[in-house]
Amino acid sequence: MIVPRGRQLTAMLKYVGLPLLLLVLYDLAVVAAYKVMGWNWVALPHIPLALFGSSIGIIVAFRNQSAYARWWEARILWGSVVNNSRSWARQVTTGMLSLTGSDAAELKEMQRRMVYLQIAFVHALRQHLRKLEPWAELKPLLDERELEALRVEKNVPLAIQQMMGKLLLECQTREWIDALQWRAMDESLNDLADAQGGAERIKNTPMPKQYDYFPQLFVQIYCVLLPLALVTSMGWFTPLGSTLVGFIFLALDKIGRDLEDPFENSVYDVPLTSITTTIETNLRQMLSEKTLPAASTPIDGVLW
Repeated sequence: MIVPRGRQLTAMLKYVGLPLLLLVLYDLAVVAAYKVMGWNWVALPHIPLALFGSSIGIIVAFRNQSAYARWWEARILWGSVVNNSRSWARQVTTGMLSLTGSDAAELKEMQRRMVYLQIAFVHALRQHLRKLEPWAELKPLLDERELEALRVEKNVPLAIQQMMGKLLLECQTREWIDALQWRAMDESLNDLADAQGGAERIKNTPMPKQYDYFPQLFVQIYCVLLPLALVTSMGWFTPLGSTLVGFIFLALDKIGRDLEDPFENSVYDVPLTSITTTIETNLRQMLSEKTLPAASTPIDGVLW
């Protein structure tokens, strides 16, 4: 996710990049053909630009709204992961008690394992959505037996949740929690599963192809017609007006395409690395640990 660093005109121009450069060259070619070579037939002053521009603007705005809705839903789902991770750790560290006191050490180790599994879950889910290997992140959190069991799984975060559910059942069997506590903690796992399913739905369901193809085509056609309609009235200043308006439409088109996939490990993503690092820090502190991961900071204006 790009974090605000003030107005940067150069970065804005680079954002559109090659299409904007091609548009400038095309505008200059149209002006040269009309003013220097006398090709009056290239001018199309009667094109209803205002009508075309309004229609295309509505289409692009609708597409961008849909793309941003996907991005924002992804952030909401990860907000749910944050909240339920904290709830799970709180339930584990404050709601589980030893009735005899003789197994206090075992209970403490169980609490650590359950919280570490939750930390492993959020890192695995991040890598799962980005289609990256999770093993480097999981190695400090799980033992070799657990890692080997996970290596054969196609959905690693789901398998980790299965492990958490088995440990939760063991805790009830050993009477560290009662039936009501088990149900509350199981609800936390269900909410985490719901959030994972929602994120996977966004990841695995691309925007309809028509949403991507037609708005982009309409913008390109509009940019081609723009200097032809302006050259008779603006003359040598046609590239200025045409490029400015074209830049707006090209930028809007690119914004929508960048936001529609919030888990592509690009600079426009939801900042999953920062979110999961925050979760790990919070949960380790709830275990009273002092060694915490370094906070994520923007790199070249991007928070990952």
